[in-house]
Amino acid sequence: MRLATYASATVAIILIIAKLIAWMWTDSITILATLIDSCLDAAASLITLFAVHHALQPADREHRFGHGKAEALAGLGQSMFIAGSAAFLLLESINRLLHPKALEVLNMGIVVMLISIALTAGLIAFQQHVVKQTGSTAIAADSVHYKTDLLVNVGVIIALLLAMYGWPGFDPIFAIAIAFYILHSAWDIASGAIDQLMDKELSDEDRANIKQLATSHPEVKGIHDLRTRKAGLTNFIQFHLELDGHLSLMQAHTIADEVEAIIKEKWTDAEVIIHEDPHGLQEATPNFAHHSDNTKENT
Repeated sequence: MRLATYASATVAIILIIAKLIAWMWTDSITILATLIDSCLDAAASLITLFAVHHALQPADREHRFGHGKAEALAGLGQSMFIAGSAAFLLLESINRLLHPKALEVLNMGIVVMLISIALTAGLIAFQQHVVKQTGSTAIAADSVHYKTDLLVNVGVIIALLLAMYGWPGFDPIFAIAIAFYILHSAWDIASGAIDQLMDKELSDEDRANIKQLATSHPEVKGIHDLRTRKAGLTNFIQFHLELDGHLSLMQAHTIADEVEAIIKEKWTDAEVIIHEDPHGLQEATPNFAHHSDNTKENT
């Protein structure tokens, strides 16, 4: 994971230098847009590097649940920075559209964008390998961002070609489209970060899988009050396990340990907390409000 963040930051810095030179030579607002995007990539990569380093630190006396939410905090900060830069780019693009100007040395801009595509594709391939090995949400999010960058770079080449052989207005129009794409990316990052910080439940599919694993033990009568959340790379799972009320405390404890082991075979990065209850015991359970777009059972 650390190596992936180093690679991401290095590629972003190389692209910034190349695009800065290309923008100074061509004065293309579209290349300026990709330059800003690369600056955001570099900032995001550096923040991700710090966040991953901090999130991988083991739990300590002050943070006994670990430091996984450092990734979400970093993501929230990134989204604010990205949104501000997109707004600046949008205003600059509109100004260029209203006051068009001739572009120069566009061949250099096209060469730089081709180099950008090659470097970005190589980085994505490496990031995908890391995600398969670690399941890191931070690296996965960074990889998705660079995937969309590939499409942006292709769009920039098209815009430069159109500006070279047609109307200069294509340049700011594509830049405006990139600005809206950056705003959309900022929203995606912010919403994912807020979900982690607000301890949003895992998906219905994941919750159903956890329930199926827990009840697969022959001694388990059922479960209730299932609660889940995610912080960084760690999933937190807790629930009440319904067992025969005539079992001894040692027997119930052994079964709970076995259920925990079953769950951790599938959820290797999970921290599981189980409370044993006699089956059939009537007890008050939390009554969670339902959202119309994400209704869940009370299990």
